[in-house]
Amino acid sequence: MTGSTVAATQLDTAKQFKLDPSKAPAQNFDLSKWKITLPELAQEGKSNGKALEIDKNQLGNTTEPYVHPQWFYTDKNTGAMVFVAPNEAPTTPNSKNTRSELRAMLAEQYDQLSNNFVVTSHPNASKFGAIGGQLTAQLSVDHVSTSGDPAMNGAFGVVIGQIHAPDNEPLKIQYRKLPEHEFGSLSWNYELNPLSELQDATDSKGIKYRQDIRHDVFGRNDLRAGEPEPKEGIKLGEIFAYDVNVKGNTMHLTFTKNPGTANEIIKTFAVDLAKGHYQGHEVDQGYKNDWMYYKAGAYNQCNTQKSSSNCQSRGMEAGDYTQVSFYQLVLNQ
Repeated sequence: MTGSTVAATQLDTAKQFKLDPSKAPAQNFDLSKWKITLPELAQEGKSNGKALEIDKNQLGNTTEPYVHPQWFYTDKNTGAMVFVAPNEAPTTPNSKNTRSELRAMLAEQYDQLSNNFVVTSHPNASKFGAIGGQLTAQLSVDHVSTSGDPAMNGAFGVVIGQIHAPDNEPLKIQYRKLPEHEFGSLSWNYELNPLSELQDATDSKGIKYRQDIRHDVFGRNDLRAGEPEPKEGIKLGEIFAYDVNVKGNTMHLTFTKNPGTANEIIKTFAVDLAKGHYQGHEVDQGYKNDWMYYKAGAYNQCNTQKSSSNCQSRGMEAGDYTQVSFYQLVLNQ
């Protein structure tokens, strides 16, 4: 795909969703149920000394809308909502990876039960903000880190959507593209959810009980240097879509390549989040007793804090960052 074709696709998608390049993200998208974490050190407020957080009231304000000129802004040509995260920057306490990422907020306070959702079989489902919910997005990944070790699955990758629980993630959607490839790969992970005392334990073979089970969608998530181009994958700048719909106890996933065109390709998956023992893993307890929340944006998987990953921080001009543009983002919850 040539640069001009990519641009035309982006502009057509922006027109479809009536995006205005002159407006801030909150004026093109409903951000009233989101907060955002940005890869910058907060100098005041509740997140002082940590990664910067903008709460839902400020983020969703359409009269005085929030914009960060470097990490979160509107694309001046398309009106897309842009998320940027460098390889090295302040991170949240429980992660070494930087992020420019939204977190769903169904209530005013972070620690309220009503701030999160559960599946139908949760024993106290009525106390939470929602049972299930749907997140729909059309987007493009515009850039991934140019440094990293191809032997590491996180290098050259970015997580663009999640369902997060207190400890683990029943869903992480990741895009990954090796530097020598034109096409990148789209995949999703289900993280096994063991008992609390086994979260950091390993079995007799040294395999962690808490681990990601990876599923390829377009391309292959574990490509290594020198392996063939994943031509069934997705290029940088190319529009694709995902839909995550949790109904009852089941997480329904729909991924679409070339959305709305004659060449549209759709792949679907379904996971019973309450069942447990995912793919025969006896340690997995499922998520029927956990609360959860949606996330979306750019969660950079290439970090400099893990020396074996060979991810560097040479600056934006050297390409050590990730960038994602959303043309549609709808939380129905």
